[in-house]
Amino acid sequence: MTGAVLLPARTEVARHLEQYRAWERLMLASPDNRAVRGSFENTGYTLCVLMGKRCAREAVDAAELYLNAHRARERAVSGTRPAPSANA
Repeated sequence: MTGAVLLPARTEVARHLEQYRAWERLMLASPDNRAVRGSFENTGYTLCVLMGKRCAREAVDAAELYLNAHRARERAVSGTRPAPSANA
């Protein structure tokens, strides 16, 4: 029997990825702050659980791919194109 993969809610992934990025910035600004480091590591662990990965870096990459794929599907369904980048 083949089971379906249960994917996390897009809004939850986006929220936790945003939290991870915020704690990452704080941790890089204050690497000796144990409270900040602990919160950063906790958000990484949460992303690992959500994305089914063993390390935070893989979880962040998987979350970004998941969200980008969802945005691409939304654009395809709506028929809209992404806005041109400022670098183009």
